[in-house]
Amino acid sequence: MAQKVFAGISVDVNDDGYMTDRSQWTKDIAKEIAKEEGIELTEKHYQVIEYLRERQAKGESLTIRSVGTSGFIDIKGFYQLFPGAPMKKAAKISGIPKPASCV
Repeated sequence: MAQKVFAGISVDVNDDGYMTDRSQWTKDIAKEIAKEEGIELTEKHYQVIEYLRERQAKGESLTIRSVGTSGFIDIKGFYQLFPGAPMKKAAKISGIPKPASCV
């Protein structure tokens, strides 16, 4: 298993760069991962991140559609926050595994 340093903290990551231990995640780590993805986090980003972390902790399937029906952001807004590959980027920044719905 590989390790990567974010915000001065060494974290376990898989070959795709996703954290493998969600308990190592912090907001400072999220900021650094987001910076690597070309994203500056706002409060709206953190709403999505918390939503994804909560749902993943419950074992729920994460999809773009489920985020779009969350009630606080629509699908278009999700793409604007995490351009290109919103679910992949949001999951990586959230410190959770890449969802099965991502190719």
